[in-house]
Amino acid sequence: MRGRPPRRDRSEPAGFPRARKRLGQHFLVDRTVLDRIADALAPTSADTVVEIGPGRGALTDLLSARAKRVVAIELDRDLVPYLRDRYREAGNVEVIERDVLQISLGEVAGGDFLLAGNVPYYITTPILFQALEPPRPLRAVYLVQREVAERVVAPPGSRTYGALSVNVQGFAHAELVGRVPAGAFRPAPAVESAILRVTPRETPVVDPSIEREFRTLVQEAFGLRRKQMRRVVRTIASLDADSADRVLVAASVDPESRPETLSPEDFARLLAALRSVREARRVSDRDS
Repeated sequence: MRGRPPRRDRSEPAGFPRARKRLGQHFLVDRTVLDRIADALAPTSADTVVEIGPGRGALTDLLSARAKRVVAIELDRDLVPYLRDRYREAGNVEVIERDVLQISLGEVAGGDFLLAGNVPYYITTPILFQALEPPRPLRAVYLVQREVAERVVAPPGSRTYGALSVNVQGFAHAELVGRVPAGAFRPAPAVESAILRVTPRETPVVDPSIEREFRTLVQEAFGLRRKQMRRVVRTIASLDADSADRVLVAASVDPESRPETLSPEDFARLLAALRSVREARRVSDRDS
């Protein structure tokens, strides 16, 4: 005996591809919020916009009306043909069926680009980090879980400041543009969302060649966030207490401070001091 077909959410218009729970889909339907996202991104007729997860095209409509070109990256195989048919006559919208985490955003853009997207909650952090890999977008606007946005913009010493805060703020200026209630989506998520704008810094805190080292140091330090920096440095660099103190003094970091009080610039100086120690060790080992 055949099972019954899945029941459609009566709050959604007929004819639309249904939301897939396994892909974390919650389609934004509030026009005011959509306008705020487009305004925060502020594309012009000279810009290429890469859109992550266009869904049913509500934001794509606004972006394609303002931008020179929109590259929409969609994973849902049911939505891709729907979107391609929807924008067949637009002339400036390209729909790519791919996992956004498996592609180079700069390559699909083909040059300078802006980035926008209603980001699935379960892959928000990987997408944020991917977008901060060179070549970075000129500007990015995301719709993310409110708690994540608050962590990204949190200042040093605050309750929500952590590794995510440092690893974004070290390379970009982050702004919480506005909060978005669950009722702005179909289907409604269980949490509130927020509009987050991220603009790359002209001068990141570290050179691109050591970005991965910086991120690793930050992650390791916050893995010991309840410890004083003296203990953190001793643990991650295998140093004795006196050597750890010398490293911290060289980095202008208080040995009794804790990771959540350090700014991205503090971590950059700490990395430089640790690299000097490692280089001195290599020279000593080579000459011995």
